[in-house]
Amino acid sequence: MTDTVSRRSALRLLGGAIAVAAAATGGLTPPAHALDRPDAGAGPRVEGLIGKLTLDEKISLLHGATDPDSPGQAGYVPGVPRLGIPPLRLTDGPAGVRVTRHATALPAPVLLASAFDPSLARRYGQVVGREGRALGQDVLLSPMVNLIRTPYAGRNFETLSEDPLLASDLVAAEIAGIQGEHLVATVKHYAMNNQEQDRMSIDVRVDEQTMHELELRGFEAAVNAGTGAVMGAYNKVNGTFACENGTLLTGILREQWGFGGWVMTDWFAAHSTAAAITAGLDMEMPDGAYFGIALKSAVQNGSVPERYVDRAVRRILGVMERFGLLDGSVPPRPDRDAPAGAAVALEVAEAGATLLRNEHGTLPLKAGGSVAVIGPTGSVPFVSGGGSAHVVPDHADSPLDAVKSRAGKVTYALGEDLFGKAIPASALNPAFDSEGQQVAAGAIWTYDGTLTAAETDEWTFVLHFSSAPTARPKVLLDGTELFPQAPGYGEFFTGGLVSAAPDGLSVRRRTLTLAKGAHTLRITAQGGAGGLTFRLRGSTGATRAQDVAEAVAAAQVARDVVLFAYEDATEGLDRTTIALPGHQEQLIEAVTAANPRTTVVLNTSSSTSMPWLRRTGAVLQMYYPGQEGAAATAAVLYGACDPGGRLTQSFPADDDHHPVAGDPRRYPGVDGTEEYSEGIHAGYRWYDAEGVRPLFPFGHGLSYTSFSYEDLRARRTRRGLEVSFTVRNTGRRDGVAVPQVYVGPSPHLRLDQAVRVLGGYRRLTLRAGERRRVTVDVAARTLSSWDTGRHGWVLGTGRRAVWVGASSGDLRLRTNVEVSR
Repeated sequence: MTDTVSRRSALRLLGGAIAVAAAATGGLTPPAHALDRPDAGAGPRVEGLIGKLTLDEKISLLHGATDPDSPGQAGYVPGVPRLGIPPLRLTDGPAGVRVTRHATALPAPVLLASAFDPSLARRYGQVVGREGRALGQDVLLSPMVNLIRTPYAGRNFETLSEDPLLASDLVAAEIAGIQGEHLVATVKHYAMNNQEQDRMSIDVRVDEQTMHELELRGFEAAVNAGTGAVMGAYNKVNGTFACENGTLLTGILREQWGFGGWVMTDWFAAHSTAAAITAGLDMEMPDGAYFGIALKSAVQNGSVPERYVDRAVRRILGVMERFGLLDGSVPPRPDRDAPAGAAVALEVAEAGATLLRNEHGTLPLKAGGSVAVIGPTGSVPFVSGGGSAHVVPDHADSPLDAVKSRAGKVTYALGEDLFGKAIPASALNPAFDSEGQQVAAGAIWTYDGTLTAAETDEWTFVLHFSSAPTARPKVLLDGTELFPQAPGYGEFFTGGLVSAAPDGLSVRRRTLTLAKGAHTLRITAQGGAGGLTFRLRGSTGATRAQDVAEAVAAAQVARDVVLFAYEDATEGLDRTTIALPGHQEQLIEAVTAANPRTTVVLNTSSSTSMPWLRRTGAVLQMYYPGQEGAAATAAVLYGACDPGGRLTQSFPADDDHHPVAGDPRRYPGVDGTEEYSEGIHAGYRWYDAEGVRPLFPFGHGLSYTSFSYEDLRARRTRRGLEVSFTVRNTGRRDGVAVPQVYVGPSPHLRLDQAVRVLGGYRRLTLRAGERRRVTVDVAARTLSSWDTGRHGWVLGTGRRAVWVGASSGDLRLRTNVEVSR
């Protein structure tokens, strides 16, 4: 979240009605004896401080405030100077530290996850941890471990996987890296926050088995890794808001898992005072609407015993003591190591690059050959997604320049215009400079005239403006406002590319059919404190046809084509389709018809439908690759490194064939309620159960070489299973293999079970011709199911199938093993 006054106001207004309705909603409060016990890890120093703190001072530690010296971070807790309790600064950081200063813009977490490498996740965390400390921060609002349940979720790029085992491994490793640098990690969003639409109010209805076997496993792994803090989600879970849900906050988090840190709200996710603090919430962010004056009043009138305040303070101070923040033993803040951060960013982008298709030796490209680079993201770097994940990068090079450094002759064509073209003066009456209007501070500028369309056509109007979103020009065409204020928080969460022009102006778009003839046009613009600059541009069918024709001409004369396709996602907004936005599908079809040696590079947030797939030579998934994305993309395209990424989510064939398709109760919800009726059959488990073939299966990814799998053996151990097999590089190049182990259901459990689940994996780099024996341990937890009758895990005994393969859809070896207690 971003700590801006305008967004605070908008979100507070948006949440007002929700807050009033929720005030009477209590969490499922555990027994009093559980709530009263001191939390583990609170030592004499902490208890001594609690005894010295006044009620006002205690409460000041339980909510956010305004930072008098803010470097632009998300939140601030002032501390208690008289007792030596320092302030806390909290920053966003899923892909790098988000402040107003430069930081290493790392690849999106989903690209990190695609490497299937916990050791790399740990080094990723180390970069963010060091930079957070160097940039004056104490708490990182990351990592995100919510599972990818729907392909539409706007934050799929910010999280890791649809599989709970992979997500658990990676989140634990990243937390170890972050906190090893003395920055407190905050795992989020607890729990079931798997979509952005209606996220502040949606009621997720989910059964106990599904919750424990899927979503909660990553949070449990984070607790086991020692995460200092947990962020509560906006949504409700089974009727109660997550931030006041006693079952989640105390029954599971504290009682079952033994979490000893503190729980904070997501920004403006508090809805009550007494219900929240008694259920187990410790801190409200970013202000104290419920945990400020209201909490003090509740303590004074006896509706909230002060021991609940003490408990929350104890948890916060306990973490601060653990990190050396109370006695000054925390190491001095380091300087940024930008070169080291850049090196890790490059390594992650290369390691996670996922080659989805490669026909007829399209890739790797031949150095020195002729290449046509096509697409707006070929020349404009696509660094990161929007919302909390946006980082001010140290630098960002364009893929076009990176390709030029390796190719012989390079031509470039735009293909798809993101930012519009100047509206011809002849179309405006009276004419005005639509390319550069300057409005002085406090001044008002108006235009009344007409815009004449030569033919009936589809127009995309594009407004560029410099001022705050709420002060942008008002444009009315035939009396209809083209760019109305988006409801809720839509104006405050914008994407990483499409929402900003290359010169930094904000951008909004509106596409409509405009009939031939004259249309009234009225523009009103008011200069803010710093004045206002704006442009009004447009694209038509004619200009789009010209852009495509130029791209086709470039493709026809080049040996190879690299076409960059984009999709801009952000916190706060879900996608409406998995198809590429705009007219990119038509562009790809035209270019591939002109040159079948076309590689499509996808800078997209999540799964993408590809009706054009069979016409391409290759498809490379790069997601949002960070500040070193251009160099990494070129390295993979030219074979300087093997594409070592594998999909951490299934790619559906289209919008009609995936786990939440066709049932609005599953997504986006009906009447404020969303049902996880697919149960444990999420992601690849659903495809297996339903017999539906995805476009690309979980775990899929190609190499520039080939691998064989041989001699599978599995045996029972005290900790689970030991699965061993041989992997051989059968090609002529060194390459990366990611063999995956899957385990079938138990014949003895009368519980719902998946056809198969991921049991383990291993990332290997093998020389040409090299053979290696691999052992993968499958944990007893993976062999177990959650029994709602016993409220616990039950080992699935009996004869279990074990598979090994290159993906969930490419299983090459199978054996059976007897699992006993």
